[in-house]
Amino acid sequence: MLNWNNVLAFANDGNPAPDKRVEKTEKEWKELLTPEQFFVTRQHGTERSHSHDLCTSWEAGIYSCVCCGTVLFDSTEKFESGTGWPSFTQPIKENNVKYIKDSGYGMVRIEAQCNVCDAHLGHVFPDGPPPSGLRYCMNGEALVKVEKEATK
Repeated sequence: MLNWNNVLAFANDGNPAPDKRVEKTEKEWKELLTPEQFFVTRQHGTERSHSHDLCTSWEAGIYSCVCCGTVLFDSTEKFESGTGWPSFTQPIKENNVKYIKDSGYGMVRIEAQCNVCDAHLGHVFPDGPPPSGLRYCMNGEALVKVEKEATK
């Protein structure tokens, strides 16, 4: 189980290598994604809080990267954070998410990206529930939910 010290170590010292890489041109991403998905994932944007239906979806399922389909989160790790964005405590696989120091907007945060295609997913914070204490605050536009039985 990852904790805040692990996240900081990855952001400072390098992330684990992904199992594969997916790379496309900007034109290819624009053809594949909706304008809002492109803005969030490829231009590091943020959707408005409480604007995506994944904020209120609690059925069992797997959440994948909207860009490349890499599995990222299981619904069993989803929780109501009160922030207005889908929130999770752990990724499904340690090397599917990468962590980047983000010093924008006058604060230091840890950006979460898909480690396979570099899509901006959201940010990770150390204020989540036990036992990990992590809150992966994700943009719904960056995720696709596959309705099926959860893995845990």
